[in-house]
Amino acid sequence: MATDKKYVYLFSEGKKEMKSLLGGKGANLAEMTHIGLPVPQGLTITTECCNEYLAAGESFPPGLEDQLNEKLAALEQITGKKFGDNNNPLLVSVRSGAPVSMPGMMDTILNLGLNDVSVQGLEAATGDPRFARDCYRRFIQMFADVVMNVESLNFENVLERIKKENNLEADHQLTPEMLDEVISEFKAIVSSKTGQEFPQDPHEQLIMAVKAVFNSWNNDRAKVYRKINNIPDDLGTAVNVQTMVFGNMGDDSGTGVAFSRNPSNGENKLYGEFLINAQGEDVVAGIRTPRPIDELAEVMPEI
Repeated sequence: MATDKKYVYLFSEGKKEMKSLLGGKGANLAEMTHIGLPVPQGLTITTECCNEYLAAGESFPPGLEDQLNEKLAALEQITGKKFGDNNNPLLVSVRSGAPVSMPGMMDTILNLGLNDVSVQGLEAATGDPRFARDCYRRFIQMFADVVMNVESLNFENVLERIKKENNLEADHQLTPEMLDEVISEFKAIVSSKTGQEFPQDPHEQLIMAVKAVFNSWNNDRAKVYRKINNIPDDLGTAVNVQTMVFGNMGDDSGTGVAFSRNPSNGENKLYGEFLINAQGEDVVAGIRTPRPIDELAEVMPEI
């Protein structure tokens, strides 16, 4: 059904003044795009859409899916990649973005768009079978936890067992063959715990993920955080769908969190931490111990 209301904005269509509609992250990504910074491109679904979805009993407003498909097609044009493709798949992250910062309170999904076919496309595009499989196993675990309510511990137990069986200490030491075993067991866990197969259609994955992020606006920890910090319940959250950039491609890639000033004491000095060969959630999940950003000059002097 057509609608005159605009629910989905490419980063190039937004402005920094639209924080109440695009959320803080979406508005800032739009501003960074406008000033020419090298931002991985994507789209933002508005806070207004979130509020209408929740008010309608967790039902999308008319026209949203058509707008989403239109902007996804534009993103495919921009990136030269295609959703679900078996040669060069478009993979995205799906993140919340409220008008007021609520760190860690809502849900994130990385590597969305992978399935049994596109994982082969990612391997073909990168020439790295271990990396492709690592992305897929991460996606299954994160999606199952956030969207399908399968506790992450179920998957962590599998990883720990397989590492122990092979005398390994770290996830990044798992071989492609071991990761194939992990993926197979992960999908079996999803089937066993939910009675459903892990979804293979990238568009279905995206719709399910957007709904999960909208629903996370009303999860218990988000409600408590808003109450403690006097944040109104009716702001809603935007959803940012952004082209993936990978920190787990090897020892010359990584992920981190950085601040232009020390957030504790205001000192005017770069502050943060990073991990080599990892993805964003590893920094905040406590799986590995991040290194202070001062050490980045030693590890990657070119940066």
